[in-house]
Amino acid sequence: MEGTDLIETKAQLELASARIAALKDEIGRVIVGQQTVVEQLLWCLLAGGHALLEGIPGLGKTMLVRTVADTVALQFSRIQFTPDLMPSDITGTTLIDFGAQGTTSHRFQPGPIFGNLVLADEINRATPKTQSALLEAMQEGTVTAGGESHQLPKPFFVLATQNPIEQEGTYPLPEAQLDRFLLKIGVEYPSRAELKQIVQRTTSLEQPKASVMMTAAELMELQLAAKQMLVAEDILDLAVKVVMMSHPGESDAPDEIKRYVRFGAGPRALQAIISVSKVRALTSGRLHVSWNDICQTALPVLRHRIVLSYEAQAMGLSSDRMTEAILQKVEAER
Repeated sequence: MEGTDLIETKAQLELASARIAALKDEIGRVIVGQQTVVEQLLWCLLAGGHALLEGIPGLGKTMLVRTVADTVALQFSRIQFTPDLMPSDITGTTLIDFGAQGTTSHRFQPGPIFGNLVLADEINRATPKTQSALLEAMQEGTVTAGGESHQLPKPFFVLATQNPIEQEGTYPLPEAQLDRFLLKIGVEYPSRAELKQIVQRTTSLEQPKASVMMTAAELMELQLAAKQMLVAEDILDLAVKVVMMSHPGESDAPDEIKRYVRFGAGPRALQAIISVSKVRALTSGRLHVSWNDICQTALPVLRHRIVLSYEAQAMGLSSDRMTEAILQKVEAER
């Protein structure tokens, strides 16, 4: 690589990193705290994936998603999932138009899934049939209705929320659909200082509103830039090791995995770790993925992909604890 090319690449890298930092700061003007949640949500968008946000009601999950849509000038669409929601309520339906001379024609009426940023609110309240209507949209970026395939707008993201404490009248997402989410992001309760600031912001006459920081086209440019980040062979091998160690049948898996895990992560987990690690490298102003990137992204990537045993669930153990055990063992063996 020529010296001038290297300087040009560094300048472009610094510019991209600065734009992402400005976007994060603008979201922070509206959303109090939740810095880790905002950061991981931006990882997901820049990696071109979907996210599952889990937290108790009232933590601002809906406001966060709407604020992100405002800052990137994305078409926002919200679907409130309920037990009586039908698949056509999400994807749309074919209507019959009657002409003046008695002629008829068919017209597709798009549903709320046709947006850039789709909030699937309380996704676990809908029936499995309705939940499955999202599968094609999330994986292929298309919707099939009336025997015809309709392309969804680009970029396209599904950000789903679910309440972990209220399980009555809910339908847990099957593993096949959970795997379609790039990250599972835990939304924690705010601290005392943050709670005080939330009340001050939301009960005053003037409430902050996010400004547009970039267009959808500029976001897609950053997605392409993230894909160009470099991954060394030894770093890739470590990422493979992390995913393989999540399987209880692996000989070098930690003892906690062998005892408390029923099923480990699949190939999509490795793809997600590398994709999100590239985004993290870009946001940090680096051209290459580091071992620290792998450690930071492994938790939200594996959180919903490691299936715990009944014994582990009864003991209150979490998949995060299993992931931390894997990372500690890989770190010790480096």
